Amino acid sequence: MSEQLDLPNLSLPQMLRHHARHHPDRVALRQKDFGIWHPITWADYYRRARHFGLGLRRIGLAPGGHLGVISENRSEWVLAQMGAGIVRAVTVGVYPTSPTPEVSYVLGHADVQIAVCEDQEQADKVLEAWPDLPELRKIVVVDMKGLHRYDEPDLLSFEDVEGMGAELDAEQPQLAGTLLDEQSMEDLALMIYTSGSTGKPKGAMISYRNIHDAAPGIIGRLGLTADDTLLSYLPLCHVAEQATTNFAPVYLGMLVNFGESLRTVQEDLREVAPTVFLGVPRIWEKLHSAIHIKMLESGRLRRWLYRRAMADCEPMHLLPHSALSLRQRLVFGFWYLLVFRALQNFVGLRDCRAAVTGAAPIAPDIIRFFRTIGIPLLEVYGQTETTGMVTGQRVDAFMPGTVGEATVGTELKVAEDGELLVRGGMVFMGYYKNEQATRETIRDGWLHTGDVVEITDGQVRMVDRKKDIMITAGGKNLSPSEIENTVKASPFIKECVVVGERRRYVAALIQIDFETVSKWAEEQGIAYTTFRSLAENERVRALVDREVAQANEQLPRVAQVKRVALLTKELDHDDDEVTATMKVRRSNIYEKYRDLIESLYDEAGAA
Repeated sequence: MSEQLDLPNLSLPQMLRHHARHHPDRVALRQKDFGIWHPITWADYYRRARHFGLGLRRIGLAPGGHLGVISENRSEWVLAQMGAGIVRAVTVGVYPTSPTPEVSYVLGHADVQIAVCEDQEQADKVLEAWPDLPELRKIVVVDMKGLHRYDEPDLLSFEDVEGMGAELDAEQPQLAGTLLDEQSMEDLALMIYTSGSTGKPKGAMISYRNIHDAAPGIIGRLGLTADDTLLSYLPLCHVAEQATTNFAPVYLGMLVNFGESLRTVQEDLREVAPTVFLGVPRIWEKLHSAIHIKMLESGRLRRWLYRRAMADCEPMHLLPHSALSLRQRLVFGFWYLLVFRALQNFVGLRDCRAAVTGAAPIAPDIIRFFRTIGIPLLEVYGQTETTGMVTGQRVDAFMPGTVGEATVGTELKVAEDGELLVRGGMVFMGYYKNEQATRETIRDGWLHTGDVVEITDGQVRMVDRKKDIMITAGGKNLSPSEIENTVKASPFIKECVVVGERRRYVAALIQIDFETVSKWAEEQGIAYTTFRSLAENERVRALVDREVAQANEQLPRVAQVKRVALLTKELDHDDDEVTATMKVRRSNIYEKYRDLIESLYDEAGAA
C-alpha cells in the first residue's frame, strides 16, 4: 500500500470546519459519563469548539494568546484546544498528575493567560500558584462540583464560557469564520512541554505546518482510514496522544472515544473494541501482567492449554496473518478459538489491527508475547520535537529489534558519534523563550535527537539516549535501557534502574510489580502487610533473583546484572523520581539512593 497522501492544505481547526460542512451528522467524538456513551457529531464538535473559542475571546484571549489545559482526556479537552485554534490562540497542555510547583512552572513559563481545569483538584493547584502567574487572568472549570462556594470572580464554568461564545456568535456570525480564514499554516498551534527527565521542561513550539507534515507519516505507516476507531486515554499534553487523538483523526475524520477516567481504561477498551490502539511500554507491561495474573488464577488445564498455545504459535509471531501457510493458519485458528480469543477480549483488543508502542523502549519479549496471541504490536519512534512519529514498523513487514523505517516525508541520517538526525516539515519551530537550546537542537536544518542508533537497510535500531550510554571500568559501552527492558519483561518487575558507569560490573535497583507479586505471594501462602514488607520478604527476593538470572541469559556477559537491590517503595512523581510520563529521573535516583547503590559495590559484592 502506498504511503503517499495528499492531505488538504488546511490547519486542524480548518479541517474541523471542513468535516462539519461535508458530513455534519457523522459521529466525531464519544464521551462516556456515568456508564453511558454520548455521541458528538462533526457539526456539534465544530459548533461547540467555535462557541468556546469565541467565549475565550470575550473574556480576553486575543489571537496569539496562550490557553492552558489541565485535565484528563475528555471531550472538553479537544473542544478547548480547537476552540482556541479557531480564534487563533495557542494551547498549552499540563499533565493532570503534576503537583502544584510543576503546574506553576509550565503555566508561568508559557505565559498562559487563561487556564482550563477539569475539576476542583486541578483548579486548586492553579489558585495556589496564581500569585506567581502574572499573565493569568481567568480560570475556567469543566466540573464545578465543590467550587460554587469559592469567592473568586475570575473563576468561570466551561458551560458559561461556551454560552458567552454562543451569544457572540449570534451577534457577529462571521467573526469565527473570518478568524479561521486568516489562519496560516505557519501559525503556532501548540506548545508541548517535554517531560523534563533532566532539568526543567522545555516548551516545544508546534506549528500547523508541522502537524500537517507529520500526519501523512502516521496515517500511511499505520494504514489508518476514516473507518478506524480509537480510545483516547494517554495524556493529551503528550505529542503521542495528540497525534492519535487529534492529528490523524481530524485529517481523516476518524471516531475518537473518551472513557470515563483512567481507572476505567480496560473496561472502556472492551466496550469500544478499537481498531487502533496506542500504548506506552508501561501500558503493555500492565496488560501483560494482567494476563499473567489471570493465568495464575486459572486451573491446571487452562494453564497447560495456555502454555501449549504459546509454544505452538510463538514461531509465527514475526509474520503477518496473510503470510501464514495453510498449516500455520489452522494451528493459529485452533488456538485462537481455544485460548487467544478470550485473552484478546480480556484486554479489549480483539478488533485491533494496528497496536502501537512508542515514547520509550520496550522489551522484545513483550512485543513477542502480544504478537504471539494475535495482537499485531508495532514499535514506532518519534519525539515532541518531531511532532510525533517519524519511524515505524510496517504492519505487513515486521522487523524485530528495530523501530522500523522512516515515514513519508522524513529524512534521516546518522552523525559520526551515532546520533540520529532528522529533517523534514515535521521538525518543530523551536523551544519557547530558549533560543540557545533551539540552536543546539536544530543545526544546519537537522534536528539532533540525542538518540544513538544504528541504521541497516533503512531499518532503525535504537541503542540508547546519548547522555545515558554507560562506560564500565573496563571501557565497555553499554545501553542501560536495553538491559532494563530485558529485565522488565518479567511480569514481576515493574521498574529497573541500571547502574554501572565506571564500575566493575552492572548492578540494578529493582521495583517489584506490587499487583503481580502480591498475587504470587498469596498463591505461595506468604504473609505481608505493605509494599515494603513484601519487597523485604526473602522468598520475594529469591523470585526476583530468578527473574534477573533468566534475563541475564539473553544479555552479553559484560551487560549482565551481577547484583540487585529491591526498592522498598514505588518510584513516585511527587518525590521527583519519575516524570509525569513515568520516565526515570536517573540523576535524581542516583543521588537519592546513593548509599544503596554503593552497597552493591562493597567488598562482599566484589567477592
